[in-house]
Amino acid sequence: MDAIRKLESRTVVLPATDIDTDQIIPARFLTTTSREGLGGNLFYDWRFDADGNENPDFVLNQAESAGCTVLVAGRNFGCGSSREHAPWALLDYGLRAVISTEIADIFRSNSLKNGFLPIVVDEATHAWLLDNPGVRVSVDVEKSTVTLPGGASVSFPIDDFARYCLLEGIDQLGFLQKHEDAIQKFEEERPWKP
Repeated sequence: MDAIRKLESRTVVLPATDIDTDQIIPARFLTTTSREGLGGNLFYDWRFDADGNENPDFVLNQAESAGCTVLVAGRNFGCGSSREHAPWALLDYGLRAVISTEIADIFRSNSLKNGFLPIVVDEATHAWLLDNPGVRVSVDVEKSTVTLPGGASVSFPIDDFARYCLLEGIDQLGFLQKHEDAIQKFEEERPWKP
């Protein structure tokens, strides 16, 4: 997993509310345990028509979205069933963060554990971002801030452990593995045995 310290990107805006995990990555594509290749099926039913042709009206199919790593989405992003494939698909497509006023708890947890950054901002900031697609923003994970054009910064909540893991580019298992020597020493020196 790649570390995230700072992201600088133009935004791509998908203003729909209640975007659920089945819209992010439809269930018929959940036949793999690999993270690779899922980006091709991201928002599949919106990106493509019934014949598999790109929908030119969908924002990710438009030229101005190329290279954007920050998605601005409507309220309640990531609701629906729990699936790690949703943040995997977003990451594999090239997105690194989503900004909204509300992000579903399970999606948020799965995202943070897999190196995708869910950012919750206030209503006014969100409304401005929705009204100004393609603006360049700067996300600082260590400071937990999003800086808008003109220099205004807004903070977003993130727990310390999730921040640490994102900054280090590790997941929970990676965190434990970094402490393998201390765990082994504890196992050898503790006065009681299981």
